[in-house]
Amino acid sequence: MNIDDMLDAIRWDDDGLVPAIAQDADSGEVLMLAWMNREALRLTLEQQRAVYWSRSRQKLWFKGEESGHVQELRELRIDCDADVVLMKVIQKGGIACHTGRRRCFYRVWRDGEWVTDEPVVKNPDEIYR
Repeated sequence: MNIDDMLDAIRWDDDGLVPAIAQDADSGEVLMLAWMNREALRLTLEQQRAVYWSRSRQKLWFKGEESGHVQELRELRIDCDADVVLMKVIQKGGIACHTGRRRCFYRVWRDGEWVTDEPVVKNPDEIYR
């Protein structure tokens, strides 16, 4: 199957997007969720690094282009309905979240409130200039 056939197998939403989960290839930890369009997924496969579609900026987002925290692709999967992409990645620099944390899922619902259970690895002001 060529890349175009693979892209045709994805069930894109009405905006031409699919949710993409980035998971640490070694630990299995979920690092983040973002969105991809066809071009982002094609570039991810071609470059073997995560490329997303920024809905807020309406442009391609090469993960790590500013921060250096690139996600190297190790494996690509789709779910049973072909409407979610799962990427197993190597997270360069150990930081996936723009808040300077290892992962975006650093808040947990505990005792009736959201509790932060993960420290900031690096101050975002030092990452993004």
